[in-house]
Order: sequence, then structure tokens, then C-alpha cells
Amino acid sequence: MLLLITPARNEAAHIVRTARAVQAQTRPPDLWLVVDDGSDDETPELLRRLDAEIPFLRVLAAPPGHTKTGRDRLALAAEARAFNWALSQVELDGYTHIGKLDADIELPPRYFELLLERLDGEPALGIAGGMLLEPDGGGWRRERVPQYHVRGALKLYTRACFDAIGGIDERLGWDTIDETYARLHGFQTRSFGDIVARHHRPEATADGALRGRARHGQCAYILHYGLPWVALRSVKEAAYKPVGLTGAAFLYGYVRSAVRREPRVEDEAFKRLVRRELRDRLRPAHLLGWASGRSSRPSEAFVGRMSAIDTNVSS
Repeated sequence: MLLLITPARNEAAHIVRTARAVQAQTRPPDLWLVVDDGSDDETPELLRRLDAEIPFLRVLAAPPGHTKTGRDRLALAAEARAFNWALSQVELDGYTHIGKLDADIELPPRYFELLLERLDGEPALGIAGGMLLEPDGGGWRRERVPQYHVRGALKLYTRACFDAIGGIDERLGWDTIDETYARLHGFQTRSFGDIVARHHRPEATADGALRGRARHGQCAYILHYGLPWVALRSVKEAAYKPVGLTGAAFLYGYVRSAVRREPRVEDEAFKRLVRRELRDRLRPAHLLGWASGRSSRPSEAFVGRMSAIDTNVSS
């Protein structure tokens, strides 16, 4: 059985499209909880209408004051808090899979059917998801993420994996912390390139592009990413608009967090795994193709390895 949870705040522009895509699934969720987290637009009214039309949809309203308030809701992990609150409102016995879906994602019709088939076919696979198309001018561009990373916007967990990692952490970086802990517990994590959804809000636009990049840097510090990786990542970030400033914002977010000595994931096993994985991703063999001039731009593999962090900046 599949339980799907969608936190939503001020998603009037997207929630109907998202709901219709979930309604049209060849394998719909058995229960879909959409939790309105203090919206002050038309989202609650739209959800009431959808609730009357979609039999497996249940609309919830987070209690007043449940989510921390502030300009940067992503840094406050407001979405993770709303997800966990919704999770606490249902008895989990019988559910074999738990999914999280952002309220601005348009899924292809066979999304859950295909992912459930692959999770069932690979017992070691604990977290899975598809890839995202992001708006790009008048068209769409495919987001580049490494295969082992699953965007926080559309995650699907097996119940065994979800229980093993203790659910999701209510802190910035939860959507990288969860998959790191999954691998620490022996599970695999994977995004499938042949399952593609549309993300109707451009990446890092919820609170501004530069703030989103700085948040990436802050997340890198929290997760114990080392300075060599951060320096390389800042070069990659600098290629995004506004060119140069995005890389500086990423580095600023990391350094600011270090100066402030912000709380990090204090788990020695977690830290050892992060450092080992970063060493693997920075092996010279992975970088020589670009540095030797055999290509005028980084390889696809290099670009993927440099995109390991997902702080859900697009929500």
C-alpha cells in the first residue's frame, strides 16, 4: 500500500495541475494526504474542491503555530515539519511505501506504477524517484543530478528503509541526510532517468536565486562536505544566472555557516560515509577528462557528481 504526502503553502497556481496528475495515475496512491500549511491564497478553497472529487485524497490543515515562521521557510525546514505532522495523523500499519510529492510537480501517468515495480524488483533499493524538467525560457530543460540522488520534491521510500533511517529530519538538508542514512543502513538510492516529471516552479525561485545558492552552501556545511568539494562546486554554481554571483553566494553560505558554527549532523558514522563518498567522487580519474582538455566542458558524469546536494530550494 502506498501513502503519499504533499505539504502545500500558497500553491494556488500549481495544486490543481498536480492533483489531476496524481488522479490520473495508473497506480494511484491508496491514501494521499495534502496538508495545507497556513496558506493565505486560494489553496485551501481549491483543496476543498479537489477533496470532493478525488476519493483517495484527504486534505489536512496544519495547526496554527505548528510551523516556525520566518522569511526563509526552507531554511526552517517548514516543509519537513508539515510532512512529519501529516504522517502523525495516520496509522501506518499496512503501508509498504511512503512518498513525498511537492505541490508544484506534474507526474507522468505511470510514475508510481513504474517506481513500485522497480522497488519491488530490487529489494536493496530503499529510496527512488524520477528526474525533473525545469522551466527554461519558453521550453523545458532536464535537471542534472547524479543517479544516486533523489530530489526531495518527489521521493518514494520503502517502508523498511523509512523505518531504518527514522523518517526525515526537521532541519535544512533533510533531503540529503535521509539518503545518506539510507546508504549507511545498506540501502541503495536512485533516480531513474527514464521517468521524468515536470517541475512548474523554476529551481531556487521560491526565495530568490542567490538566497537559494547560499542555502546550498549552508547545507554543504551542515553535511560535513569538505572545502575542496565546496570550492569545485562554487565554480559550477557560478555558471548559473546571474553568472558569477551564484558561485559566490554558494561559497558565502558555506563560509557563513562555518563562522557561525551552525549545528551539523553529529554522527561519526554519518561523517565517515560522507567523507568516503566525497573522496570517491573527487578521484582524479573522474576529473582528468575535463582538466586534460579532451572536452571543452565537464563530462556528464562530472556534472552529475557535482550536483549531490538537494536542499529542496525549488519548493
